[in-house]
Amino acid sequence: MLVTLKDIKKIIGGNILFENLQLDIKPNEKIGLVGRNGSGKTTIFKIIAGIEQYEQGDLFLKRHTKIGYLEQIPHFPNGTVRSFLERSFEELNNLKQKMKELESEMQRTEKIERVLEMYGKIQTQFSDLGGYEMDAQLEKIADGLSISHLLQKSFEQLSGGEKTKAGLAKILLQQPELLLLDEPTNHLDLSAIEWLEEYLNHYKGSVCIISHDRTFLDHIVEKIADLENGEVDYYKGNYSSFEKQKEEKLLQEFAAFQEQQKKIKKMKEAIKRLRQWANEANPPNEGLHKRARNMERALERMEKLDRPVIDAKKMGLALTADDRSGNDVVKISGVTKQYQERGILKGIDLHVRYKERLAIVGDNGSGKSTLIKILMGKAEPSTGEITLGTQINIGYLAQNPLEGIAEDQPMIEYFRSEVSVTEGQARQILARFMFYGYAVFHKLGQLSGGEKMRLKLAIFMHQGVNVLLLDEPTNHLDVESQEVLEDALSRFDGTVIGISHDRYFLNKCFNETAYLVDGKLHRFHGTYHETKHNWERLKEDQTTLKKAPLAKNNIDTPDQINYEIEIERLEQELDDLTNQFKNGEISEQLYQIEEKERQRKLDRFYEEWATIEEK
Repeated sequence: MLVTLKDIKKIIGGNILFENLQLDIKPNEKIGLVGRNGSGKTTIFKIIAGIEQYEQGDLFLKRHTKIGYLEQIPHFPNGTVRSFLERSFEELNNLKQKMKELESEMQRTEKIERVLEMYGKIQTQFSDLGGYEMDAQLEKIADGLSISHLLQKSFEQLSGGEKTKAGLAKILLQQPELLLLDEPTNHLDLSAIEWLEEYLNHYKGSVCIISHDRTFLDHIVEKIADLENGEVDYYKGNYSSFEKQKEEKLLQEFAAFQEQQKKIKKMKEAIKRLRQWANEANPPNEGLHKRARNMERALERMEKLDRPVIDAKKMGLALTADDRSGNDVVKISGVTKQYQERGILKGIDLHVRYKERLAIVGDNGSGKSTLIKILMGKAEPSTGEITLGTQINIGYLAQNPLEGIAEDQPMIEYFRSEVSVTEGQARQILARFMFYGYAVFHKLGQLSGGEKMRLKLAIFMHQGVNVLLLDEPTNHLDVESQEVLEDALSRFDGTVIGISHDRYFLNKCFNETAYLVDGKLHRFHGTYHETKHNWERLKEDQTTLKKAPLAKNNIDTPDQINYEIEIERLEQELDDLTNQFKNGEISEQLYQIEEKERQRKLDRFYEEWATIEEK
């Protein structure tokens, strides 16, 4: 074993977080540590890293094991980001310094052969450890995590998210035997997340990950350690496999619990009958009394099974708009946005219709949040027109849903300031969103990310919101809270426009995807997973156009290529749908619904493509 935790007991604030905790990490193992927020996952990482003490138990580390632990926000008071990253090469830097000293000594000493011999040994060691690839490795990782532009900046000038990314780059450069990564995808954009996946899949060492990014875990880990009620259970496979296995296990445990309850009920009934028969006998039958007592003792000795929690309470409520919006929700034409001399948005055209679910994806700093703020009216475009449709009622859900609200305000007071109801009505509504009893009087600053999100959804539901704008809403949410949000959105009968780097969330909640790159928006029909290939193809075509310019009349513009891809895909879908109906694979009713929807979109694409052709 690389790491073993045995019978670990940890107390925080007078409460036992866990006791008798067992955890093993093997060499070259990629494992995901999952569990509810507050279950102790980060504490386990800190114990392994030697940062956190524990009350009792044993921690065994394989001798000379180097551990890389990703701090939430690392500190480096003096120096640039590059100098911060170069500290990863401590051993190589020491060897490099020795080589420089020997080079100077060569100029002064007569014992040149001895110095050359020492220099040769150190140079060989330096080379074997990758000394001549230091700069290339640093550039590669900085580029992969999208921090190359920060290398010459003072470390202390960085934002918290940028410091965390730099900290991740530093521990990757150290190449420890064990990587402990706590929410490594926070602050990363999609391209950086996908680069990190590729890097970790080829990493020669053990990797243990805490993450609420289900797709990230699916693509990397081969085992899940599930921390629940202070105990760790192991499941082979990735996160999706774990979910299925855990559900099956819970169902088996529930069946065993029900079976035992039947047995207990029968034994209690038998004990009751034996006593009744014993008392009815004349004289009373001591033998039957004795048998009843023996059976009662057997019942007491029986190891009782706890009732398994098959599923945590979920809201199961639809976000229903009082009034639906018009068919045209928002139209954007030629929108640009300048910050100082930098163009963030460069001629954005966008048309969103009723009930569409549009995801906007792109790298950090590409202008996604700026575009959302323009849609909300919180930022003005430099040029261009924005037209909102009729009967629009917008709700905005961000990664911090209550940003700017006084944290000392009680939840129920804030809710009633947003929704005109009595205190009793407010408590009834909040209970449906899993806020029970005294919890409604908790101050906003005491709420977790998931609780803040549920509170905001409760407000939206009673404000008649029919358009939702989402800005990284799943950040800082545990998986259970993410599922609550996904369930609420699936029942929402309005329009959704969202930004996210959570691919599971993107694929589940959105059927239209727009890529914001270099200030331009490129839209495709389909989920992120379905459209990624088309986007990669479009980028290749654009690169080809730039490298080999032809006469204007013979060139398909990027917009033409985009529409041609979508038209080709929809035509194929219609053919496939017709074949499914002919083969009896789908009903006539389903065929008519699906065929009508695809034909509507295809007709729209034909019209818009023809308009571009005329230009």
